[in-house]
Amino acid sequence: MQNIAVIGAGTMGNGIAHVFAQNGFKVHLVDISEKSLERGLSTIEKNLDRMLNKGILNSDQVKDTLDNIKTFTDLAKGVVEADLVVEAATEEVTLKKKIFRELDAHCPEQTILATNTSSISITEIGAVTNRADKVIGMHFMNPVPIMKLVEVIRGYNTSDRVTEEILALSAKLGKIPTEVNDYPGFVANRILMPMINEAIESLFHGVAGVGEIDTVMKLGMGHPMGPLQLADFIGLDVCLSILEVLYDGFKNPKYAPCPLLVKMVMAGKLGVKSGEGFYDYSESRKAEKIAAQFS
Repeated sequence: MQNIAVIGAGTMGNGIAHVFAQNGFKVHLVDISEKSLERGLSTIEKNLDRMLNKGILNSDQVKDTLDNIKTFTDLAKGVVEADLVVEAATEEVTLKKKIFRELDAHCPEQTILATNTSSISITEIGAVTNRADKVIGMHFMNPVPIMKLVEVIRGYNTSDRVTEEILALSAKLGKIPTEVNDYPGFVANRILMPMINEAIESLFHGVAGVGEIDTVMKLGMGHPMGPLQLADFIGLDVCLSILEVLYDGFKNPKYAPCPLLVKMVMAGKLGVKSGEGFYDYSESRKAEKIAAQFS
């Protein structure tokens, strides 16, 4: 397995492409938008420069990594030689099914189709293809170049051979693959999202403020990042989508999204990517913080 196609050049997609390319794989990065591909490549270059400055990589390794990546806006051309495709599009089941139908039509018969979904059923996605035995979940953690875990999720029809191949491949990337079964939210988000939701509920009911809630969890529970700051980093829209998948899948009210989360997403307050969530990430706030350092 040498040729990898990654669908989606956003935060997760460019990180996945980066990791495969850095480990010597030939990567086709596919997105419908040329601007998205440019932004994705720019992010990869910045992350590689950071690794170069820290002495993690040398200049030849940086060049080789970038040389291993080619970009495509035409999905059919981007996946025609792929041994493995990793889909990293928006966390929306209708979109993912559409992509997998197209992948099934354009990929070679032996190609394994993986999804980076953080919560959606692998079995449901695989069912729209004629190769459900070759459909699997590869849930990378963000930021992909740094985080070691890959949740490897086998659907109802995923074969043992494909599962073993993906576990071995993940290890070749320097990751620690962990096999889990296909239930809503898998393991990571089935546990993480109710915690984030409860933190939002605590804010919603006036138990404490944003900074106080995050401080309690960081200092009291040893978390490197508070749950509200983490939600901003993940994206509040993504958190909401995952909670909706959990709620729909289990029909258990404990997974019902907090009304405050729903309102914030409706208002476009999505966290880091929109400039504001539970915290303010706008350029004006950045300027204030810089000015404060010199006052």
